[in-house]
Amino acid sequence: MGSEGPPAVTIHVTGFKKFHGVAENPTETIVGNLKEYMKKKGMPKGVILGSCSVLETAGQGAVAPLYQTFQSSIKSKDSESSSPGRIIWIHFGVNSGATRFAIEHQAVNEATFAVRVGMEATESTHHSFGW
Repeated sequence: MGSEGPPAVTIHVTGFKKFHGVAENPTETIVGNLKEYMKKKGMPKGVILGSCSVLETAGQGAVAPLYQTFQSSIKSKDSESSSPGRIIWIHFGVNSGATRFAIEHQAVNEATFAVRVGMEATESTHHSFGW
């Protein structure tokens, strides 16, 4: 007693696959290689890399995998017998017109256009998502 450290922090990371205007999405590469990179470099004490998921950019293609990742993180947190710790979600996005990295404080996907025009998947309905 008294020697327990702070609860662990689990980090879940997501990024996107390619999409219209961005043939090679760097977030797919970053997220796809992150687990292996962190195995080699090591994680800081008390930090756990939970999941690294690359999502489809078409609205409906991203929702189900993101929801499944979210649900699995809740289940694994509930199954821990000791202090559950904290969960952090990090999403990497891309701005094809940017010349440098930027951190968004709040991102909103205004996908209110025909998905078949602007995205990789072919869907004929309109979508609006606020993430």
